[in-house]
Amino acid sequence: MRKTGDLKLIQELNQSIILDIIRKSGPISRSDIAKKTKLSPTTVASAVNDLINDGMVMDGEAGQSSGGRRPILVNFVPDSKYIIGVSITNTNIMIANLNLDAEVKEKKQFPIELYGQNDLVDFTAATIESYIQGLSDIENCIGISIIVPGIVDAVRGLIRFNSKLQLHDVKLRDIIQEKTGIKTWLDNDANAIALAEKQFGDYRDRDNIIYIQLGEGVGSGIVLNNNLFRGRNGGAGEFGHISINRSGTKCDCGNLGCLENYVSWPAIYSKVLTAITRGKRTMIMELANHDVRKIDQRIFFSALQENDPLAKSIADETASYFATGLVTLVHLFNPEIILIGWDTLYGNTEFVSFIREEVKKYTFDLFTDDLEIELTTLGEDYQLMGAAAIALQDIFDFSI
Repeated sequence: MRKTGDLKLIQELNQSIILDIIRKSGPISRSDIAKKTKLSPTTVASAVNDLINDGMVMDGEAGQSSGGRRPILVNFVPDSKYIIGVSITNTNIMIANLNLDAEVKEKKQFPIELYGQNDLVDFTAATIESYIQGLSDIENCIGISIIVPGIVDAVRGLIRFNSKLQLHDVKLRDIIQEKTGIKTWLDNDANAIALAEKQFGDYRDRDNIIYIQLGEGVGSGIVLNNNLFRGRNGGAGEFGHISINRSGTKCDCGNLGCLENYVSWPAIYSKVLTAITRGKRTMIMELANHDVRKIDQRIFFSALQENDPLAKSIADETASYFATGLVTLVHLFNPEIILIGWDTLYGNTEFVSFIREEVKKYTFDLFTDDLEIELTTLGEDYQLMGAAAIALQDIFDFSI
């Protein structure tokens, strides 16, 4: 026979459910909370009082009465607490203070200059500890949420594998939690951003979404029938490592012809350098003050927006390879929408339009008639919002 659990655990669960209702439906009366949750008015009143004492909700104006005294409406206070969100990419660490609505209050970025498992773990821990030391209200921090590319076992807080950063079975969640004494979460970046899209994005009502993370690497977060699909050990969504050319170059993962080697920024940068070395004229060099070391993603896409022939040629080729990979995903999962995250793509409708056309050209009409392919709807802080979404899912006990 299943045990009912101890009273404290039940109280915490009820409080989490009630807080989520207030967050989503507030201002709301205590009686309406009881109706929505099917909890007793006494339980609701006690939980709301605790939340008021914690500063997470507050009483507001009186609501309409159906007879008798007008009820006092309860409001969510998102700035009462905060989350430290950490986004680790292959080249930098972003760290931010986000409120309980996943709004970024401040953020900092630190380049990763050391590679190797021990170096990166030490650098990450030191960066987070240094950031915490600069906070005057650490008592209001409810946790540290970290996202990272690669195969991540979110339940165990373990980075199973990341070829670029040379990480293998790293217990990063436990390491950070032990060093800081603050509750810590860890998850894959694309999964986290897919979750954020479902919670805060423009397409939260869709049941089948694929989010693609582009830039330094390629990954995906897959929502099927309103559930985040992680695979057996957290490895689902390694979109960048599907092979599109069995005679292609060897990838860091050991495979040949991985999609990532054709559509990531390092692949684009390599093509730009090769063309310049061969004497190809391009405004990319002017934008970089004739220093190839200064060529970055923003310079490339700036040149593309100015219709630079080299940038356009490389972008078209990149989009064609990318669309080839998307065709496979569309045929496998039949999504309603594909969302693409790449901060340097904002405003570049031509690149996304070309991808749409290529996917439609090579996919069953039945699958593309209503398929939408758009950029992420979360704005420039989409990665940090993804980190916050992981913590908020646990705090509010919500499911997608």
